[in-house]
Amino acid sequence: MTEPRSKILVVDDVPANIKIISAILKHEHDIIVATNGMTALEIARLELPDLILLDVMMPNMDGFEVCARLKSDIRTNDIPVIFISAMNEVEDEARGLEAGGLDYITKPVNPAIVRARVRIHLELKRQRDLLERISMIDGLTGIANRRRLDDVLGREWRRCHRSGSPLSLILVDVDFFKNFNDHCGHLAGDECLKKVAAAMAGQIRRAADLVARFGGEEFTCLLPDTGPDAAHAMAVRLRDAVTALAIEHPQSVTAHYVTISLGVATLIPDDGDQSARLIDIADRGLYWAKQNGRNQIGMV
Repeated sequence: MTEPRSKILVVDDVPANIKIISAILKHEHDIIVATNGMTALEIARLELPDLILLDVMMPNMDGFEVCARLKSDIRTNDIPVIFISAMNEVEDEARGLEAGGLDYITKPVNPAIVRARVRIHLELKRQRDLLERISMIDGLTGIANRRRLDDVLGREWRRCHRSGSPLSLILVDVDFFKNFNDHCGHLAGDECLKKVAAAMAGQIRRAADLVARFGGEEFTCLLPDTGPDAAHAMAVRLRDAVTALAIEHPQSVTAHYVTISLGVATLIPDDGDQSARLIDIADRGLYWAKQNGRNQIGMV
């Protein structure tokens, strides 16, 4: 299987310099270009390149400022930056590294050095991205973990605040799971959680929606741009998907098979990071569902 080509943004106010760098790298990578700092920032936010080769000496906004802005933006702060400049003073290199750059290549460029440095930093980014993805996955169920939920919830809260869109969250608890574990054993309990997680994740239809393990036998479903009616409809689908598994549960007071209780919350996010309120409201709905017989959907 062919490895996908990396996307590299080359930023230089001199077209001839861009042409030289592009000629060195275009056979192995996809090249996008910008001839000034402001355009570079816009392209970086839109295209999210794998690497940026950034000239230092540019009018209006030099490379150091461009790099500092990239690193201050959550959308672009993980993109590695290599400075390319005719300046070769130690202080200039130090300033570039302090601004957030990872490397510094002096002009006139040596093609072999450019290719080697680009290859090294792209490989380091691939390894870092892989570790980041692993750190966001629940080890048992294979779905998103609490860290991933917190990260996405914070970002979606801010985005929905800007757009004025509703944000919904469903908190899910497997009914009488301790009884299941005690009676069937922990290995069976683990298999049960895996099946429940897969069944709920299978109900997701939009890329922005997220099913995550909240902890223990609790799960969440985050639904951006979703009002209360649509969130309740999703809760019904989640409940029905778990019921359809028909996992025997001899120790359940609610049914002879595994069921879930759900709490649904919807808010239009306000200013500041108050996303924990959404979880609190969903938790109150979940409490209502448990108090009213379980295998229920609670909305406060």
